[in-house]
Amino acid sequence: MIEGVAQSVRQFAGRYQVGELIGRGGMADVHVGMDARLGRRVAIKLLKPSLANDPAFRSRFRREAQDAAKMAHPTIVRIFDAGEESVREPNGTETLVPFIVMEYVDGRLLKDIVADGPLDPAEACRIIEQVLTALEYSHRAGVVHRDIKPGNIMITANGQVKVMDFGIARAISDSSATIAETSAIVGTASYFSPEQARGETVDARTDLYSTGIVLFELLTGRAPFRGDNPVAVAYQHVNSDAVPPSSINPRVSPALDAVVLRALAKDRFERYQSASEFRQDVESAAAGEVPARKQLAVNDFNATLFGVNPSAVAGSEATFRQLTVDEDDRARRTQNRPPVAWIWAGIASMVVIVVAVIFWAFSLSPAQLSSNTSIDVPDVTGLPFADGSDQLTEAKLSPKRLDEENETIPPGTILRTDPGPGIAVSPGQEIKVYVSSGPPSTSVPDVVNMPEAAAIAAIEAAKLKYGVTTQSYSPSLAAGIVIGSTPESGADHVNGQPIREGATVDLIVSNGLVEVPDVTGKLLAEANPILTALQLNVKLNADFGCTGGGVASQSIVGENPQKSAITLRYCAG
Repeated sequence: MIEGVAQSVRQFAGRYQVGELIGRGGMADVHVGMDARLGRRVAIKLLKPSLANDPAFRSRFRREAQDAAKMAHPTIVRIFDAGEESVREPNGTETLVPFIVMEYVDGRLLKDIVADGPLDPAEACRIIEQVLTALEYSHRAGVVHRDIKPGNIMITANGQVKVMDFGIARAISDSSATIAETSAIVGTASYFSPEQARGETVDARTDLYSTGIVLFELLTGRAPFRGDNPVAVAYQHVNSDAVPPSSINPRVSPALDAVVLRALAKDRFERYQSASEFRQDVESAAAGEVPARKQLAVNDFNATLFGVNPSAVAGSEATFRQLTVDEDDRARRTQNRPPVAWIWAGIASMVVIVVAVIFWAFSLSPAQLSSNTSIDVPDVTGLPFADGSDQLTEAKLSPKRLDEENETIPPGTILRTDPGPGIAVSPGQEIKVYVSSGPPSTSVPDVVNMPEAAAIAAIEAAKLKYGVTTQSYSPSLAAGIVIGSTPESGADHVNGQPIREGATVDLIVSNGLVEVPDVTGKLLAEANPILTALQLNVKLNADFGCTGGGVASQSIVGENPQKSAITLRYCAG
């Protein structure tokens, strides 16, 4: 139905030209489009027309889209516009098609990436850190996503994470759409939180649970709870504990196990209470540190958002209401209004405070003002680390070097930064600088006793480069057989530095000759072992005309074929 609408209507709202289909979901199709007024490429999401039949949905849809459009962050897909387009179907009836105009992202959906198998734990942590950065921003803006899953996360060509569909899930879940329709987009069963499965009110911690599910899937290649139908999966979310990811993927560290299992706690008060807390523990686990468990204090900032955990303090009551409570659920006012004099006193106090703040702001020097503003991370990709580090330091940021193997980028060159270029950060913030350490390390294969051609093939099979061949003497190895190599066989370091793929290996090959030394003048007992070690056929001739026992002469000296015969004349008088 949606695709047919897109084919019949090529322009929405008089400005958005609908192009080819680039994505399909249970609730909507996504087309590439063009904003004819601004001349920019956009993505246009066309929701099912059946949703527009509900007036409550249309009202909430507009309000939630407006709230989501206010969020501007590098990790969040921007919403530019939203509305409904009246479309005439072939049978002559008018249909309202809800649409959303979003930022076009050139990249892949995370669900397509994880379909190829588990990610490296370091890469999984990097992606989740950016997802949590997006959630930290949205939660502070009062927007709960409700549908965090790999299908709503894009990875751009340069590795930037983009989370999409903020606020839209709430618009659909709060309308009168049927469960069959809603379940396709609002908290897909594999990523449900227990409170969603029970039909309870959700808050920001619901997003953190779903993010924990996504992290589990990135580390293991599958979701923690699986079943024959959504109801069976939802039951497990409420009643079954997830297994540690390391039981499926041994590469996952115990620190990451602890982070994932805490994020998947059934009790909201046992989970992470904020995206920033979750992100800090992911960073610690990625660095190999087991995160310390912090107790939620009664006066903790999060307690004002989500209520005090009834089990945290004996005899205490939940004194704060949840952030996401609906207007209709709020307690009615029963006390009298304050006296008018109090109201005027409050207004006067506020005026005094505002005037004081304005006076203080104008009294600050430009240097003081600039020190409190955010800083855009400079683009240092492709620079030598020393130059890039200097630029970040000059921008009042703190660079932290992290080496990463790369087959194409020269060692010492900056691959990327986290946060990336152009992202606004606070002065002094640590910036992770990923630097190429060159190709992966390797070791020299054992090529001794191999024919030269076979040794060259073994070197190239180990992704090393054959250099030159040097001939040398050998008493036993035939001509063309490898005596040794430089670096030597089995070596994985040279001068303290690892041997990397592409390094040059030279060969030393037998020339089939021996170098016969001059042993004239040496005692026979000393000369004979030297020549025997060269595997020469030694013959002795006694000369009784001289005395002393030394070698008077020898039949051959210098280069000679292996196993040559040599005659020694020695003094026996």
